[in-house]
Parts: sequence; structure tokens; C-alpha cells
Amino acid sequence: MNTNAPPRARRRPARQALVPWALLLPFLIPFALFTLLPVGYAFWQSLHRTERTGGTFGETRPVFAGFQQYANVLGEPFFLDSVLRVTVFALVQIPVMLLFALVLALLLDSTVARLKRFFRMAYFIPYGIPGVIAALMWAFLYDPRLSPVVDGLRSAGIEADLLGGDLILFSIGNVVTWTYTGYNMLILYTALQTLPADIGEAARIDGAGGWTIATRIKVPLIRPALVMTGVFSIIGTFQLFTEPQVFRSISTSVTSTYTPNLAAYSLASADHYSEAAALSVLLAVVTFVLSFGFLFLVSRRQR
Repeated sequence: MNTNAPPRARRRPARQALVPWALLLPFLIPFALFTLLPVGYAFWQSLHRTERTGGTFGETRPVFAGFQQYANVLGEPFFLDSVLRVTVFALVQIPVMLLFALVLALLLDSTVARLKRFFRMAYFIPYGIPGVIAALMWAFLYDPRLSPVVDGLRSAGIEADLLGGDLILFSIGNVVTWTYTGYNMLILYTALQTLPADIGEAARIDGAGGWTIATRIKVPLIRPALVMTGVFSIIGTFQLFTEPQVFRSISTSVTSTYTPNLAAYSLASADHYSEAAALSVLLAVVTFVLSFGFLFLVSRRQR
């Protein structure tokens, strides 16, 4: 180290080291306030239970209970059932949704596509519709008394109860796919737009067709965007709440513990705040493990 360097020159590397953190502040501050802080408070609350003294109208105070609330939640049958149900939902719905999004993005990016702005907006519009409105709209389409879909299936000799226990999960998956396909399509389409145009032109000169260019060149180059949409979809799936909550009011097949998020909401509504907090923390841990497990598997395959 050159001790003869002027103080201003020695301070310059320290300032340069602070530049990345300054650029990350717009992300770090909301992340700390709206993610880390709520999860930390939920963890603290999950370690305590409320104790009342002096009868029904007595005074309440939090009492440290350790991990008893976690044992209570893990001992409930609904916890494993809801997590497995959402896991099966994710294994089917996420690949289907991302496949649709990728196909739409590739079609919009093709050289023969017309009216790109119109179709880009048309595909994205479902994401702009509030989740409650979208779920209610599809609920009417699933209602056997009103649904043209059910009438069409009946005319073809197929009896399908789209709100029954056998198909309700697929019905919810259809709503989620319809809502978020356009959102993921826009991310993938943006990634495709960043690719150099001469890559496709060089491939065409070499005799490659549109299908080969799309599957052998474009898709591998936008793999980071596909991974990002996959992670976002995993996180969103394990937060599944709006659609089951709406369908719960019109179908007995959806219970108050149908998904982990819905179960946490039901526990909190019944004043079991500590157990709801414990369930929320467990859900955050499960989501974290699955998301980073997915990233690990993808990065390992790339090596």
C-alpha cells in the first residue's frame, strides 16, 4: 500500500465501493420494510402466545411459547394437505403457463408477425384485471346454470362439474394461467428484443428455418429470463389466495384450509394469530427452499 498517496486518492476506492450499494438502495429499502421486517415480526409473534388473566374481559399479554406454535401447525392434517395440493398445482400449472408465454413471445418476435402492438396489449390485458374480478368472471363461466363452456361440453356428451372437487383445482389453474401468461410473455418478449438481429439473419443465411432459429438459438439465449419467470411463478403459486378465496364462496370443494395462505388467513380470522404467524413463516421457508432449489438445479444443468 502506498502510504505516500494523498488522502483524496485513498478515499476514492472507498467511495467507489459504496456506489453499488447506493444503486441498490431503491430495492433494499422497500425489501427490508415490506419483506424482511414483516417476516421478522411474524417470526417473533410465532414464538409467543396470548395469555388472558382475569376472565373473559381480563388483560391479555404475550407469553413466550418457543416453537410450540410450529409443532401445533405441523401436527395439523391441513398443513401437509395444503402444501401438497399447491405443489401439485405448481408442477402442472407453471410449465403450461410458461410454455404458452414462450410461444406467444416467439410469435410476436417473428419477422412475419403483424399488429404486434395490438396483440402485445391484448395478451397483457388479463394481467391488468384485478384478481377478484377475474376469479368472479371465470366463476360465472364455470357455473353449470350459466356457463356456455359447460353447455358446449354437454352437447358433446361430456359431463364436467368445473366447480366440483375433482376439477376445481384445474379450474383455479385456468384462471391463474389466463391472468399471468401475458405478464410472463412480456418479460420473455422483452428479452427477445434485446437479442442482436444479425443472429437470426446469419442463421437464415446458413439455411436454418424459423422453428430452428426459435428453439435452437433464441430460447437458449433468453434462458435467464425463463429462469426468472420460473422463480416468480413458484413464489406466486405458494402465495395462492385470491382465486381460492373467491371460489370458496361459490363451491363447497374449496375449504378454509385449501391453500397454505388461505389457511393462515382463516387462522388469523379466528384470532389464532400465533399459529397464523407460524404458518406464514413456514410458508416463507418452503417458498425460499423451493425457489433456490429450482435456481440450483438450473445452474447445475447449465454447467
